[in-house]
Amino acid sequence: MGAQTDGGAIVRVLIVDDHTTFAELLTGALEREPDLACVGSARGVEAALAAYDALRPDVVVMDHHLPDGDGLRAAAMIIADDPSARIVMLTGDPRPEALEVAAEIGICAYLPKDGSLATLLDSLRHARPGSIVVQASLLTHRADGAAGLDPRAAALTPRELSVLRLLAVGSDVRTNARALRISEHTCRGHVKSILAKLGAHSQLEAVVIAADLGLVVPGRRAWASASSV
Repeated sequence: MGAQTDGGAIVRVLIVDDHTTFAELLTGALEREPDLACVGSARGVEAALAAYDALRPDVVVMDHHLPDGDGLRAAAMIIADDPSARIVMLTGDPRPEALEVAAEIGICAYLPKDGSLATLLDSLRHARPGSIVVQASLLTHRADGAAGLDPRAAALTPRELSVLRLLAVGSDVRTNARALRISEHTCRGHVKSILAKLGAHSQLEAVVIAADLGLVVPGRRAWASASSV
C-alpha cells in the first residue's frame, strides 16, 4: 500500500486510457484528493501490463476499449499474474456479456465512463478483490428479460452500494466503518436502509438479493460471516 497520510494510506492509482483529455482530468481529480494519487498512466493493453509490472499500483482504473485490444483481456492478464490486483473498469458501451466476463475475471467495479466522479473515486478507495460493484444505471443493459431497472436497485445510493460491496465479502460493521471512514452508528444505519430497500431481513439475505440483481458477486467469506443486524 502507498505512503501514509494523517487519515491513512494513500491509494496509488494507475490510469489506463487512450483518451488523453479524460486521463488528464482524472489525474487532476486524484491530485485533489488527499488519500488518492496517480502513479502512472498507459494507453493500451501492452503498456498497461508493463506499467502494472513496474509500478505495482494499489488500484487500476481501466477503459474497456483500448487501441490495441480489450481492457477485459488486460485485466484478466494482470489478475492472472497478481490475484490480489484491484481493477475498476470503465465502459462507454455496456454489454451484458462484458459484465458477466468482468465478474468472472474478478474485477472490483464496472462503471459507466460518463458516470459520477464521486462514485469512481469512492470505488477506487474501497475496491476489494472477490466482489464486483456495478453502477445501477448499467443494469438496464442486462439481457435478463427485465423491462427496466429493478426499483430495489434504483433505490440504493452510491454509499449504500459501497456498504453492500463490503458485506458481500463478509466484512463486519466495524471493518466496514473503518474502510468507509464513517462511524459504526452511521454504517449500521446504511445497513438497515439497505435491508429495508431490498426487502431483506439479514445481511446474508441482502447479499443474496444484491447478487440476484447483479449488484455484487459475493466472495466466499460472505456466506459464512454475513449475519442479522
